[in-house]
Amino acid sequence: MMDNPEARIVVGVDGSNSSVEALRFAARLAPALDARIQAVACWDFPQIYAGYVPPDFEEFEAAAAKTVAEALGKAFGPDVPANISQDLVRGPAPAKLVDASAGAAMLVVGRRGHGGFLGMHLGSVSSACVSHAACPVLVVHTDDKHRPHHLWKGSRGGEAQKL
Repeated sequence: MMDNPEARIVVGVDGSNSSVEALRFAARLAPALDARIQAVACWDFPQIYAGYVPPDFEEFEAAAAKTVAEALGKAFGPDVPANISQDLVRGPAPAKLVDASAGAAMLVVGRRGHGGFLGMHLGSVSSACVSHAACPVLVVHTDDKHRPHHLWKGSRGGEAQKL
């Protein structure tokens, strides 16, 4: 049993491989932080349709709920940890995840989504969270998308040396 039932790790979920890995990472961190996990999916009616199509908010919220359920299934299979709650939040992902970070032990997001946070450029959600969250932020990379970066030190004769 957790000593601090209020401690929580917020995880941004958009269904991408990065957000699935963020859920897994949060589950590994939760015991160390004595925290529960709050899986947050943000959704909104695309402004491009405003005035042309009557908004079906229930359909967008249902799609967000399906995205979270599928991401939890990919992350954990049938054994979803009991300490995970799901929240569907209407509004722009960067602002809503930053809001959710208030009072959280940590915010975990994937490095790049696949457009699940509608209208956001790839990587813009994680960048906004790192810049504005009220708690520490962990940005998770997926193994299949991560490219090794070379470390360089100083220069010798004008050329950088690879470590």
